[in-house]
Amino acid sequence: MIQPSITLSNVHLHYAASAFKERSVKTLVNALLSMRRSAGANIEDIHALKGISVDIARGERVALIGHNGAGKSTFLKTIAGLYPISSGTLKVTGTVRSLFDIGLGFEPDATGRENILYRGLLLGLTPRFMREIEDEIIEFADLGDFIDYPIKTYSAGMQVRLAFAISTAVAGDILLLDEVIGAGDAAFMTKAKARIMNMVEKAEIMVLASHDLANVRQLCTRALVFKAGTIAFDGRVEDAISFYNSGMGAIA
Repeated sequence: MIQPSITLSNVHLHYAASAFKERSVKTLVNALLSMRRSAGANIEDIHALKGISVDIARGERVALIGHNGAGKSTFLKTIAGLYPISSGTLKVTGTVRSLFDIGLGFEPDATGRENILYRGLLLGLTPRFMREIEDEIIEFADLGDFIDYPIKTYSAGMQVRLAFAISTAVAGDILLLDEVIGAGDAAFMTKAKARIMNMVEKAEIMVLASHDLANVRQLCTRALVFKAGTIAFDGRVEDAISFYNSGMGAIA
């Protein structure tokens, strides 16, 4: 049986400053085509990850700590396959489920029901499977008749509920989290956190980027401190937090 794992060896990631801001499938494709056409233009290069080498094995619960812009979210998105590495090697074994940018793939003119299918395709799931779990997603999102209205008519909270319900409908070997949950009303937050905790328990590997050190202490046993696109510290959670709080993880 193949064991889930994540391995990065001397990974560097460069990207154009405006390369990854789009949110829907249609606009993301258009952005990538535009990048190709303007490849020779004077676009600012961002060196987001610099020589990252790390191994994460089955059973590990790993926190990513660091200031905004330190590389935590970029690291997660690289593991998820959203950002192609520029050099080095990256190997991810196991199915990956990501809980960040959960609205990616929403088409505003399509209905909530249609967007369940679109989002499922982005997750690598078949239309048949998405139809099988559609009712459960709709019930969890608690949208009622709005499920057949265009997404552009939804409030921000309704969009969050639907996106979260879709993204968490299927578990994976590897769970990637950017903060635990940060939007929605109190009732939804309660059941959303319960579902996340269930996913954390079932996942073979969990990687969490968070500024909430209480969550880090509760959920993780290992932590990586990111600084300016590098890993400044890798070790036990309490040691990593001490390192970070000492200022060693701060941007010079």
